[in-house]
This record gives sequence, C-alpha cells and structure tokens, in this order.
Amino acid sequence: MKLDKPTFDFTQVSRQIDEASGKGHPPLDKWNPEFCGDINLRIKRDGTWLYEGTPIGRASMVKLFSTVLWKEGDAYFLKTPVEKVGIQVDDVPFHFIHMEVCGSGDDQVLLFTSQTGDRIEASKQFPLRVETSTESGEPSPYLAVRYGMEGLINRTVFYELVSLAQEEEVNGISCLVVHSHGERFILGQNE
Repeated sequence: MKLDKPTFDFTQVSRQIDEASGKGHPPLDKWNPEFCGDINLRIKRDGTWLYEGTPIGRASMVKLFSTVLWKEGDAYFLKTPVEKVGIQVDDVPFHFIHMEVCGSGDDQVLLFTSQTGDRIEASKQFPLRVETSTESGEPSPYLAVRYGMEGLINRTVFYELVSLAQEEEVNGISCLVVHSHGERFILGQNE
C-alpha cells in the first residue's frame, strides 16, 4: 500500500532529534516509529544532500540529519522517535574527506573524518574494503560507519591511503595492504 506523500518539517524534525539525542548519536536501534512514507530527499554519490532537487545549503542541517540515518536491507531512512521516512541514497550515505595516521607499526591507527563530522577509526568493528568496478577497473573504497551503513572514501584520501600501503602476499597473491588497529585491509592486487 502506497502512503500519501508525508509532510516533512525540517524544524520540527530537528527539534525531535535534539530532544531525543542530547549529545552524540541518538539511539536509533531503540526507536520503533511508524513508517510515514518516502520524502524527496536524495544523497548523491559525491555526498551532496538534495531536498526536492535542491542542495541543502546548511551544513549543520545535513550533519544533524546524518545522525538519524538508518538502513534496513537496501533501503535508507531518516528515523526519529515519532516517524520514519524513506530517502534515496545513490551509493552510500557518508563521504570521507580526510584521513589522519596516528602511531606507527603495530600501533598504527587510520582515522577518517566524513563531511558530516563522523570520525571513524578503521578496525575490526569498522572495516575498510575496496570494490573494483568490473567495467572500468576503478576502485571504490568504503569504510563501515554504523548500523550497517558505509561511507565512500574520496579519491584524494584514497591516494593518501595507497601511498601508505605495503606489498604483502595474501593467499599467494601480491597485494597492497594497510594496517589499522592491528587489522590488515587489502586495497588491491599489486600489478
């Protein structure tokens, strides 16, 4: 059954998020609101958020709404204590634009920052993976964020990551790998 197009009041939703979350990320896994339908909100592959086809110009608004992103199967939602609305995500909802390398050797940690302010350390809990297009051969690097969602690592940051890579043999194949929190992440095969 298709529901009528829900009304979406940015100010009201902002207030609900602020009241429910305090500081940090809201407890989305504990909220079970009714599905209210889809809204015309889209997150492009480059991380641009569009509402009714127009970019959302307020970075603080995008950051706030990124805290209530929720994924079920292949579908994405904005989820508050009182409503859940479907949105469109072209690839993944987060976009990583900065990386810091902390420590070295076995103590090395790779810390990534998204355009919405999420700071994620690549680890067993938040793995890094690279998918290579079968058509173009281009790599797409992703980092786990939360609730089964991922972020795309932008091209500049990926080049920085590749510059840190070491050649290691994995299952008899020479690969470029990086390490973070004692975990090994394969960036690709060494040619």
